[in-house]
Amino acid sequence: MKKLFLLLFLCFILSPLRGEGFRFALLTDLHLNSDSLAYNDLKRSVDQINKIGKIDFVIVSGDVTEEGDRASLKKVKFLLDQLKVKYYITSGNHETKWSESGATDFGHTFGSDRFRFEYKGFLFLGFNSGPVLRMADGHVSPQDIVWMKNEMRKVGREKPVIIVTHYPLQDGDVDNWYEVTDAIRPFNVRAVLNGHYHSNRMLAYDGIPGIINRSNLRSKDKVGGYSEYEINSDSILVYEHRIGEAPKKWGGYSLKKNYFSADNSTYKRPDYSVNREYNNVKSKWVIKSDAGIYSSPVVYNDNVYVGDDLGFLSCYSLKDGKKKWRFQTGNRVVGTPAAADGIVVFGSADRNIYGLNAKNGNMLWKFQANEAVLGAVSIADGIAFIGASDRSFRALDIKTGKLKWEYTGLKGYVETRPLIYQGKVIFGAWDNNLYALDQISGKEIWKWNGNLTRMHFSPAAVWPVAANGKVFITDPQRAMTAIDLTSGKTIWRTFQSKVRETIGLSEDYKRVYGKTMQDSVVCFSTEGNLPKQIWATDVKFGYEHAPSMLQEKEGVVFGSTKGGMIFALDAFTGKLLWKHKICNSLINTVVPLNATSCVFTSTSGEIGILSTSASKKK
Repeated sequence: MKKLFLLLFLCFILSPLRGEGFRFALLTDLHLNSDSLAYNDLKRSVDQINKIGKIDFVIVSGDVTEEGDRASLKKVKFLLDQLKVKYYITSGNHETKWSESGATDFGHTFGSDRFRFEYKGFLFLGFNSGPVLRMADGHVSPQDIVWMKNEMRKVGREKPVIIVTHYPLQDGDVDNWYEVTDAIRPFNVRAVLNGHYHSNRMLAYDGIPGIINRSNLRSKDKVGGYSEYEINSDSILVYEHRIGEAPKKWGGYSLKKNYFSADNSTYKRPDYSVNREYNNVKSKWVIKSDAGIYSSPVVYNDNVYVGDDLGFLSCYSLKDGKKKWRFQTGNRVVGTPAAADGIVVFGSADRNIYGLNAKNGNMLWKFQANEAVLGAVSIADGIAFIGASDRSFRALDIKTGKLKWEYTGLKGYVETRPLIYQGKVIFGAWDNNLYALDQISGKEIWKWNGNLTRMHFSPAAVWPVAANGKVFITDPQRAMTAIDLTSGKTIWRTFQSKVRETIGLSEDYKRVYGKTMQDSVVCFSTEGNLPKQIWATDVKFGYEHAPSMLQEKEGVVFGSTKGGMIFALDAFTGKLLWKHKICNSLINTVVPLNATSCVFTSTSGEIGILSTSASKKK
């Protein structure tokens, strides 16, 4: 049977293509912002395509803006709409990682972040390759993989297919590359077209032909440029077309040659050998949802509450993972909810904040903001505190949804979970600032900037912690900082450990923890006015930049990574207790239940409890 399938596979791969040849242009990595150079580079590409002609359509493969903001997206659309031929567009990480709309403005602006069309016998499919709001590797969502497979099934296995994503479909770029390549392997995929690298390269994704394309930007050259593709009966050829010059062919693939087979056994797959090394760590239960999850779980009254990429807030039994109910909003839920007094509160990219009955999921109230609500929720004294993308931070009564106060002094959107500490509400925004507001009135007490010069350096993803009169944060400039709780002035700031957006606090308030960008976890004292490292541990998790906070419970520090690993350390010595790999995608901030177990969610859709039979060694 296997030989018959292979024979049929080779027959349709090697069969000659029918129909006339055609040409199309591919634009990628436009990175439009307030910089006039990027705008001019795109305008010149559009003008040249229109002037020269002979282009049947245009594909745009992501990173069309620098910061994912609505104004820049509209500028891109204004220029692309001037094309005399139809264009098809999908998003890149700069539209999904930094996005005040929760990566929804792209679809609102262009109609969708997917495209599907057929042209002269070929099927073209383009889709988002993430990540959404969290700093991590690229990730193709479960729902996009299902959509892609269904579209290819509709046309059958003989029709040639060209796939378009922003990220290259390989290890190190897309964490679930193997799920994508395995999904497309049974079909007649002729090439996968990408951007992201800002250069021309020929690659293979588990044997499947891949072509990476130059950026539209001029970079260090005097002019920008784009790619042109020629498809004829024999080949798919790619040319670089610099502005004002003749196109130059630099690569291509045969349309008659077989580059890959149905067998994937020789290709690299994620390594789970660490689970054999620490074989006392097991999953008590794990379920797989049908959507990506960017929200950390909330444990309340023997239930687990989780928001997902399809806009659902679901309630699961803590005991066995059985789903009890789910409530659907109008768009994705990325901010971590909070629960108290029988009510669960959360925000949605549909611009609403919701209060639900925690027991049955019935909506008690809804508060409408002016933009997407991406912030995580903190609850104190019956009041929910949450930031949104309309440049406002709000305090709401959790029983009624009534607005207690609103702070409107933000210059960027909020995604973090606010810290409620000694009468202050402390949080960062994507405007380079950390804010401290009065908990009762919402009035600004202080604002910390730290001389940060780029929006991307904002302390906006970290969940702040506080002890001994100090607020502790880490930021993408790779620094850990202690800030005076009363005045907002910097007490100390250190770059020695190359932390990024992850921090945690010990239960006795004496230590703060940070996850570095390469292998290790560090521990600093909360006491004194100088940075004092207590311990550092090489956990060997590799390169790391996921904003998953470190959590201590009963003397054990729990952490997680972008590569699907959860680990545990002794809080006092830093000794590594265990590691366990759940999946190959980002694990959100875990919720420890005790010293030996924690609840987790992942961007690939897993929800579960991990536990170990071994107690922490003294």
